[in-house]
Amino acid sequence: MNRRANPLRGEANFTIGSRDFVLRPSFENLVAAEDELGSLFALVERASAGALTLSEMTALVWHCLPADQRPERAIVGEAMLDIGLVRATNPVRAILAQALQGET
Repeated sequence: MNRRANPLRGEANFTIGSRDFVLRPSFENLVAAEDELGSLFALVERASAGALTLSEMTALVWHCLPADQRPERAIVGEAMLDIGLVRATNPVRAILAQALQGET
């Protein structure tokens, strides 16, 4: 990876295997995630209630990976399990915070 994530833009770092990625919650990426997962507001509500599924977390992270470098979704899900669900919520939280608050 050539650059680190900019948390002020809602970006987060995510490692898959030995490769580091910057997750970018762009408008295009979030619309694609919303098309698949439903309302981002509903996703935030499920997350705050502790009801976010591994499938939803994986999809959100997958959509925010650079499109030209995205591994298969199952590989992203395995990477999330490798770090544990508690740590996997960190990039998910960053993406959802950016969607709700915008740049601060």
